[in-house]
This record gives sequence, structure tokens and C-alpha cells, in this order.
Amino acid sequence: MTAAPVRLAASPLVRACLFGLLAFAITALPSHFHYTPFNNYVVLASAFLHGHVWIDWPNPHIDAVYYYGRHYVVNDPVPSLLLLPYVALVGMAANQTLLGGVLAFVAGAAAWRIAENLEVPLGRAAVICAFIFAGTDLWWTAVLGDVWFLAQTSCVAFLLLALMELSGRNPKGWLVGLYFVLAIGSRFTVAMALPVMAYFVWIGNLDAYRADYRDRTRRLVSFGAVIVAYAVVWMAYNEVRWGVIWDAGHTVFFHEDAQAGSLYGSPFGLHNLRMQIVSFFITAPRVLPRFPFIFPSFRGTALTWTSPALVFAIWARQPWQSVRALWIAAICVAAPSFLYYVNGYTQFGMRHALDFEPFLFVLLLLAARDRLPKWETALVCYSIASTAYGIWIWVRFVLPTR
Repeated sequence: MTAAPVRLAASPLVRACLFGLLAFAITALPSHFHYTPFNNYVVLASAFLHGHVWIDWPNPHIDAVYYYGRHYVVNDPVPSLLLLPYVALVGMAANQTLLGGVLAFVAGAAAWRIAENLEVPLGRAAVICAFIFAGTDLWWTAVLGDVWFLAQTSCVAFLLLALMELSGRNPKGWLVGLYFVLAIGSRFTVAMALPVMAYFVWIGNLDAYRADYRDRTRRLVSFGAVIVAYAVVWMAYNEVRWGVIWDAGHTVFFHEDAQAGSLYGSPFGLHNLRMQIVSFFITAPRVLPRFPFIFPSFRGTALTWTSPALVFAIWARQPWQSVRALWIAAICVAAPSFLYYVNGYTQFGMRHALDFEPFLFVLLLLAARDRLPKWETALVCYSIASTAYGIWIWVRFVLPTR
């Protein structure tokens, strides 16, 4: 009678699901799955169900660009596709924040599975997995559920699923491709990691395992087929919205943004680099003479102050092919954000870092296979406490004003 629970607890899938449920629970606890007024994805899902890609613009809360007589949601559409069954059932009453909780579960479970696949010792795996969920902005974005934050949560969840598949011994190329295009369809910046993802599909997995040439070729072809299929759909979607096959939405938004944009030029440029470096690495929280005494900057607080445990990624050494490729992926994905004209507007921490933090997460796991120094555990604890404080600030002071 007692053997079954022991076997159940030993199941890798069950352990991953338990960690996912923990991520879901700590998301639900502060969130209570409040209704967000920034429910762009519900609005877009409703538009899809009515057979068009433009939206009936309900109010100024909804970030949308006005283009040739119609309003369009600029954000990438995958979260809206995930919400289609829900919106089909209850219409505009759908609570977008619930999806954040579901994606928190997915991200947590995938993170744990990656750690086990890479054979990281249990205690060290728990520390690093706790960090990627609760010591980064992932926890905060899942709690808030607003359109921009849900996009980040969705991107991380699917990117972790892709890396989970790649961390196994015999990854399926088409499945890596499917997860990866769902991440791209949440935050297009991760498309910059395409060559690295293709490289991992080719060599076999994140641990630099090289499979038979025929198997590698078959995997890469199936991966490429999914990428090509997505590219065709993406170009068709852009053609319907903007009249061109590339995504012109962010440029249109930049031209319409009276606060920080411009009537001319591109939203990307080297002149934005200094501002972004300050945002990512320097900007500190404000110190106040009254309660709550320390208040995060509404324009973002640098990773130095919110997620310093990321620094341990530098200690990853083996396998060197994977370490090098993961750093290339992280840098390539980060590049568009460092050239963009805004750092993410209102936020805790630096939410754009979530685009590349899954690659750093794998580097942290590779480093932790050898050892996990006490100073890194202390930084993880600090990072989690920092994020918890940021969530408390938003729940206590920001959400009641909306």
C-alpha cells in the first residue's frame, strides 16, 4: 500500500508538475487572479473569433495603433491564440490574468525538468529553479497579467519548453521548433536565437551530445519545416495588418508614441544604447523618508539590484560548446532590447531581460553541476526577496489605483 506513493514521488514528470504547481500557487496567492484592464489579448482573441485581425478599440487602456482607419494590437499574438477557447466560451468577460497562472505552472515544470535532464543535484536544482521563477521578473509578470507582462510570461514558458526538449537525450526537432515559434510569437526578439536553437537540434542536445548523422539531419529538417511554416503564417499576418510581409507594427507605434517616440526614423538605434545600459545595470530603487522607505523606480530597476544571482552564469564551463552557444543566444536575443527606444515603461525590475534569461538559466544549471557556492545561494535568496518586495509594492500601492 505504501509503495505506490514512493514510486509516484520518484517520477520525474510528477516532480516537475509539483514544482509547476508551486509556481502556480505563489502566483495565485498575491494575484488572486485579478481582472486586468490591459486585456489586449482578450480583445484580439475576440477579433480573431469574429474573423478579422483589427480590433474594436474599447478604451485608451488598450495599446493599439491606428493604421488606415483601423486599430491593431501591436503585441505578438500567441497569448491571444491560447485564449481563444476561453474567449469563445465567455466572450469579453474572459480574465486574461488566469493565463498568467497557467503559464507560470508550465514555466516552473519545464524549468525543473531541464534541471533533472542536465543531472543537476537535487538541492542545487531547487535553488536555481526557485531563482529563475521567483528571483527574476517572471514571478512579477505572471502575477500582473497585463498585456506586456503576459507576453513575457508566455515567451519564457515556451522558451523553457524548447530548452526542456533540447535537454533530453533524443529531442524531437519538430517539437523544439513548435515550442520555439510559440516563444517567438509571444516576444519576437527571441527569433535572434534561431541559429543557436538550430545548432542544438543538430548536435543532439544542450549537453553537446552528438547523435548519428542521419538522425541529426532528420531532426534538423523537421525543426526547419516548423520554422518555415511559422514564417509563412507570420508574413501573411503582417501582410493583412500592415500591407508588408515584415512586422511594421512597432515602427508605426513608435511614430504614434507622443510620449517617447518620433514621427520619423526607427525605434531601434545605437543612440538608445546608453539609456538601456543604465536601465539594465545601474538604475537603483528610490530611498524615501517615509514608509515603505524603499520604492522601486516605475521605469524599471536594474538587474544589479533585483536579480544579481544571474552573475553565477559566468562560472559555467562545461560542455564548452554549449556554454559558448548559450552565451551567443543570450547576447543575440538581448541586442534588440539594448537598441530599443524605451526600456519597457512601467515595470518592476527589467522585464525585457526575461527574453534572454532562460539561456542564462541553463548556464546557471551547468555551473551548479560542479558546485553551488554559498554566496550564490545568498544572492538567490536576495533576488527572491527583492521580487517578492516588488510584487508587494504593486499589490499594495499600484493595483488599488487602477
